[in-house]
This record gives sequence, structure tokens and C-alpha cells, in this order.
Amino acid sequence: NHEFAQLKMLHFFINTGIKDHVYYWNELHKCLKLYVALKKVCPELDTLNIGGGFPFKTHLGFEYDYQDFVNKIIFYIKDICAEEEIDEPHIFTEFGSFTVAESAAIFYEVLDAKQQNDRETWYMINNSFMTTLPDCWGIDQRFIMLPLNQWFTNYKRVFLGGLTCDSLDFYNSDVHNNKIFLPELQEDQALYVGFFNVGAYQESISGYGGTKHCLIPSPKHVIIDQNDKGEITTHVFAEEQSAESMLKILGYE
Repeated sequence: NHEFAQLKMLHFFINTGIKDHVYYWNELHKCLKLYVALKKVCPELDTLNIGGGFPFKTHLGFEYDYQDFVNKIIFYIKDICAEEEIDEPHIFTEFGSFTVAESAAIFYEVLDAKQQNDRETWYMINNSFMTTLPDCWGIDQRFIMLPLNQWFTNYKRVFLGGLTCDSLDFYNSDVHNNKIFLPELQEDQALYVGFFNVGAYQESISGYGGTKHCLIPSPKHVIIDQNDKGEITTHVFAEEQSAESMLKILGYE
């Protein structure tokens, strides 16, 4: 009933993300054909939401011509509209990961090394991937991973394991599509490892605080900012979650 509602937007989303391959263009074509059909029976339709899925940098060799691909999408929509003799739609996007991924990084300390067999050396971190990087557990997301110190020490191929007893609490080359090389552990110096561009879904999925898998605490959160003079400033947003706060949540005073 047009008195109470009007169809204004058609939303399109493809689970593989926005990539320059035949599958994406075929699905976008089907979406535009649907838009054209709806436009002819609902002339108030004037907006196309092409969803999310813009890639973000997950390795140092990542290269992507964002402007060129945006142009291709716009030109493709314009061509279909001209062919069908309909007005071009307003275009909305939902590039969540692309927009916020670079806003956060997480740092771990390597506690110790464990030799699994003749071929596998496991570095055990001081937290849990399932808790702090749920994307790498849930959808095998790959991230930029770099050592933060000991750059000039001999490197070796390793696997990374979380602090929990869960068999899925790991980050390695078999699942996450990149071999991991890190400095050999030194007896007199800790090794720190950073995961970068993790700002997309991590806290949205895991939340901050509360109680999580194996009662792993939320890590200290530090905000790094740049003022108008170009100076880098930092402040602690929240200290590492304490055992007392978790016990209180669970009903122990």
C-alpha cells in the first residue's frame, strides 16, 4: 500500500566480497536486472546498496587499485541503466572492514616454545586467539603479523598457539595461508609479536570485558592518537582485565 510504505532501496551482498572475478560481475548483473524489473513496477525505487566486501590489507605484498574498481562498478551500473532507459540509482555501500580494519593492532608476548614433533615448533602466546582474534578462529582470517623486536636475530619457521587447551586456538600456515617466520627465542629477552589491521570485527564479536573462553582476560587497551601538531599521544583506555572483576561477574564477591 503506497500510503504507508514505498520501496526505496534494493540491497545486494555477495559473500565472496568485492573482487574482480566472473562470479562477482555475474551476481552484480543479476542484481541490476532485478533492480530494473522492480523499478518498472515501483518507480519510487531510487537507491541501490551494493553491500560490503571491499578487501583490506592482510599481507605486506597487498596491492589493490580501489579507485579503478569503484569506477568499474559505477560505469557498469550506468551502462545497464542507459540500456534499460531508467534513472541511475543513488549508491550506498557498507565497506565496514575496509573502513576500520587499520584502526587497531594487537600485541602478544611469546611465553615459551614447544617442540611438537621433528618439524613443528610452536610459540605459545600470552593470550588466546579465540578470545582476541575470533576472526582467525571463526573464518580463518589472515592478518599482517610481524615481530616487534629481535629483528636481527636468526629466524625460524613456527606455529603460534594460544594459552587455552582448545585445539582450535592457533594461528598457522596450514589454515591462514602464510608461513610464519619469527626470531628464535632468547633466554634474556622477551619476544613480542604484533597482528595488524585487526579493527574490523574483533571486539564486535568478542566484546570487551565480561567472561570469555577459558576465562582469558581482555588485554590492556591503549589509544594511540596524533594531535594537530603531528605529535603522537597515547593513553590507556582500559587496563588488563583482572581476575577479581571476572569473579564478580560470576557471582563471587
